[in-house]
Amino acid sequence: MNSHSGMAEGGQDSREPTIMPFSEAVKFHGHVCPGFTLGYCAAKIAIKELRSERDVDEQLVAIVENDACGVDAIQAVTGCTMGKGNLIFRNYGKHVYTFINRATNDAVRISLKDREKDEEPAFRSLRMKVREGKATPEEVTVMRTMMQAQVDKMLVEPAENYFDVKHVTPEVPGQARLFNSVKCSKCGEMVAESRARVENGNFVCIPCFSDYTRGW
Repeated sequence: MNSHSGMAEGGQDSREPTIMPFSEAVKFHGHVCPGFTLGYCAAKIAIKELRSERDVDEQLVAIVENDACGVDAIQAVTGCTMGKGNLIFRNYGKHVYTFINRATNDAVRISLKDREKDEEPAFRSLRMKVREGKATPEEVTVMRTMMQAQVDKMLVEPAENYFDVKHVTPEVPGQARLFNSVKCSKCGEMVAESRARVENGNFVCIPCFSDYTRGW
């Protein structure tokens, strides 16, 4: 019996990567919603496309272009986190996610398709009433039922229905670094040297820094 049955020709691991169950990922976020589910689906695509297990030591990098619910799913499923330094946030307001596998130098860009036309007008109207605080308790219940149906549908439909997926040539970011700390001369709190500012010859933290600008 071949002891390397999980290896494809050329030495590449042919086994399917292990992906955290949806129910486990939800525990990290706290509730189920379509936005979180989109992030979960994007993370699943990345794990499968890059043939990577959940990250342990910065092998996998996620670049996210929004700070919405889906980012929590990406952290839970891929193991890319802000604290570990391999979750990079770019405040572009776009449901676009780029994942990089440092070990293989492969990367995949996952962007949400325009699905506004597919959304039911009744759901859109009800969602607006709930957001504005004008919905009745019964309408809120209906809204939650419709959202759950959306989530259930997203979890079983092909990812291509929701995302454009393409492999890209990555610009691999450097790994997280440790920096010395200095004391802010104003508030007395410690701040990473790389984030400190100099004011009147003394180190100050960003909140204490009196920025000088003339409009450019």
